[in-house]
Amino acid sequence: MRVLIVEDQVDLGDVFRDFLLELGHHPVVVHTAEAALARLQTERPDAILLDVQLPGMSGLDFLQLRPVRALGVPIVAVSGVVNESQARECLQLGAADFMGKPVQLDRLNEVLTFLEPHAMSRLAEREAPPDRRSSTRARLAIPARLHEYNGREQDGTLTELGVSGMKARLALPLEPDTIARVAFTPPDGGPPIDVIAILVRVDPDGHAFTFVRLDARDADRLRALVHRTPA
Repeated sequence: MRVLIVEDQVDLGDVFRDFLLELGHHPVVVHTAEAALARLQTERPDAILLDVQLPGMSGLDFLQLRPVRALGVPIVAVSGVVNESQARECLQLGAADFMGKPVQLDRLNEVLTFLEPHAMSRLAEREAPPDRRSSTRARLAIPARLHEYNGREQDGTLTELGVSGMKARLALPLEPDTIARVAFTPPDGGPPIDVIAILVRVDPDGHAFTFVRLDARDADRLRALVHRTPA
């Protein structure tokens, strides 16, 4: 992912940059919110790592800017002031997550792993043909467990299943672009499948998801299931 790092502490910005490079991301470091805003005018990152305590324009001010909110880029707020009030304010202003300093790099990796499907789905939407509903799906009814990025869990029923995604009936509504870890057991006698999925649309008959990084063996299982199950 292309990650814009907004951090006024030069050494810490370098740590974040080097760590993200090791993970295979493409980080860019700026040291003020004003510089970040200028960068957003010429290129769109896939995620932003934002220090809340910045000189000049603060991270909280940055979160409230209309151009920033209009981009819809996931933002992870980072702050040396760790309290429930500031965390709640950042999340209410649209941050995808809040992390206190010192930042645990393993936790940062976990957060970016959850955000990556969001970036990949945006890229897919730009590159894919307008109608992506023609892929072959098996019609069935099997239970599934969804664990959303925000921590909420719920049970549902898969009604369509294919190699690229699924459709599910859920009791609780989901926000657009919801990222979830989905666990279900196909009716093929094999083990459960655990995969990250992102909500792409809500139809009258259910929520449609696309899979991200489906394991090759699981893809083969679903392909075989589709071929032998009536559509």
